[in-house]
Amino acid sequence: MTKWEYLTAPILTHAAKQILDNFGADGWELVQIAPGMNPENLVGYFKRPVQG
Repeated sequence: MTKWEYLTAPILTHAAKQILDNFGADGWELVQIAPGMNPENLVGYFKRPVQG
């Protein structure tokens, strides 16, 4: 059975691609994006398999 770890992180709209690419390079898969505290900020929910 796969075990997962999860991460939430702010996603700034003006740098969203770079932020998402960086998380993807570290093995994180984007699960959902939700509105943040203001229109320029979003919250990303990520998951990746636990290593080991």
